[in-house]
Amino acid sequence: MKVVVQRVSTAKCIVDNKITGSINKGFMLLVGFTDGDNEEKMQKMAKKIAGLRIFEDENDKMNLNLSQVNGEILSISQFTLYGNPYEGNRPSFVDAMNPKDASILYLRFNQILRDDYHFKVEEGIFGAHMDLDIICDGPTTIMLEY
Repeated sequence: MKVVVQRVSTAKCIVDNKITGSINKGFMLLVGFTDGDNEEKMQKMAKKIAGLRIFEDENDKMNLNLSQVNGEILSISQFTLYGNPYEGNRPSFVDAMNPKDASILYLRFNQILRDDYHFKVEEGIFGAHMDLDIICDGPTTIMLEY
């Protein structure tokens, strides 16, 4: 499982000219799955994201987590995180989990963030062409993998 965490001031996902998810201050997550990903890995990833201290405190030190700043999450499915660009010029996506299983894990992962950590989690639409309108804060981007 791979997740790219971007700290954002605002973010929204647009599909077919309709906003499917929109947040203010928080994290935009790009979420990808591979074979072998499971509940245990999703729980571990959710815990890491919840505890990630990448918001500045009163001394401008990255000391605060998402809950401490009343942050929100926009979660976007992103199978291309498992693209292998090193063999030729067109990436291979054989390491990405099949869409049927990945969509189930994606929805479950978002539910873990809601239920266990009480975050507001907005979503894109799995498998759709999505336009993302984001204002990166920092920019601060963290790559996580379990």
